[in-house]
Amino acid sequence: MGRTLIVLGLLVAGVGVLISMGLPIGRLPGDFTIRRGNFTFYFPLASSIIASIVFTLVMMLLGRR
Repeated sequence: MGRTLIVLGLLVAGVGVLISMGLPIGRLPGDFTIRRGNFTFYFPLASSIIASIVFTLVMMLLGRR
């Protein structure tokens, strides 16, 4: 449990560093934005897929130990 929390904390910190460096996380080409008048709908499809892949790889690596 402790190792999992440490890895997740480091992952969150790493994403924070990437965002502060200007990497457009959450605004990838596969993310959809629909604007109609004063209504905006945002669906982060590509960001969700990448986050899922990264999370799955981290969990697979932690599960081997």
